[in-house]
Amino acid sequence: MSSVMVRADEIGLIAIKNARISGRVSVDLIKRAKARTGLNTDTELIEFALANVAIEDDFLTVFDAVAGAVDPELDLDAG
Repeated sequence: MSSVMVRADEIGLIAIKNARISGRVSVDLIKRAKARTGLNTDTELIEFALANVAIEDDFLTVFDAVAGAVDPELDLDAG
């Protein structure tokens, strides 16, 4: 189970299956997404995609907020 799905399970997002979703998408999109993720069913793929959106870590927002915040005294050449 991926870290995304582990986290979704930990916070109770996937414990109860009580909703249904449907939509029309490209079969090529589904095939490529399944190949990249290793998932086999449409349900697993949809659940994984939704969990990714639901628990996104906002890395880019945080990264942008600290831009230029590296301590100027930090020795980046230290090894």
